[in-house]
Amino acid sequence: MEITFYKYQGTGNDFVVIDNRDLSFPRENKNLVSFLCNRRFGIGADGLMLLNPSNSSDFTMVYYNADGSESTMCGNGGRCLVAFAHLLGLFEEETTFDAIDGLHYASYKNGITNLQMIDVDDVEVYKDHCFLNTGSPHHVQLIENIEAYDVKSNGSKIRYGAPYFKVGTNVNFVEPLDNNKFRVRTYERGVEAETLACGTGVTAVAIAMYEQKKTTQTTIPLQVEGGELEVSFEPTENGYQNIFLKGPATFVFKGNIIYNE
Repeated sequence: MEITFYKYQGTGNDFVVIDNRDLSFPRENKNLVSFLCNRRFGIGADGLMLLNPSNSSDFTMVYYNADGSESTMCGNGGRCLVAFAHLLGLFEEETTFDAIDGLHYASYKNGITNLQMIDVDDVEVYKDHCFLNTGSPHHVQLIENIEAYDVKSNGSKIRYGAPYFKVGTNVNFVEPLDNNKFRVRTYERGVEAETLACGTGVTAVAIAMYEQKKTTQTTIPLQVEGGELEVSFEPTENGYQNIFLKGPATFVFKGNIIYNE
């Protein structure tokens, strides 16, 4: 099987992207997905996305983790897929697309994608962390000396531990910086390692920091290992709405790969 693919990255969160408007990709083949995402034997990526057709919007986003499992929403993936749809000529500056967590609006201009995320109705605040769902589940925990922190070891313990267990969660470690800015490092389930950025993760961090009164700003810059993202939102009596994730989405290369089962 010969597959044409595109490689995109958003602040270092990298993806294999495939134009699947003809629905020819065997999406049930987990081994194929994990092979394409493998950094030693395949192309290499944190995840794989299919751009599928839609009856109600410009396209449909289907996202897979690097291990081949179909996943919940990926914010940076969504931003990159919007950039890819723009490359294909599916829209000029504004678009809507379907994803596993519902309909999303986005704009794209000069290499920057501004993606509307789902509303957040509930933020669970505990003594040493917060938990919320921004399209994917996220544990958010403040720490000190984030530069030296062992994200993989500590993130793995939380991801598989109580109360998350088999279903698991993504884990974000956060350190406040100056000027209402926060540094974030994320352990992602499905990748089972630290990634250079996580879009739903920084969205969760921004809202959690506001909820815990660590900032009064509703437009928050977040420094991740792969660059900088921005999250804005509108607090309401029942949660948060008009949540946007903004940052660069970059085309890296295009190629063909042969897969032999």
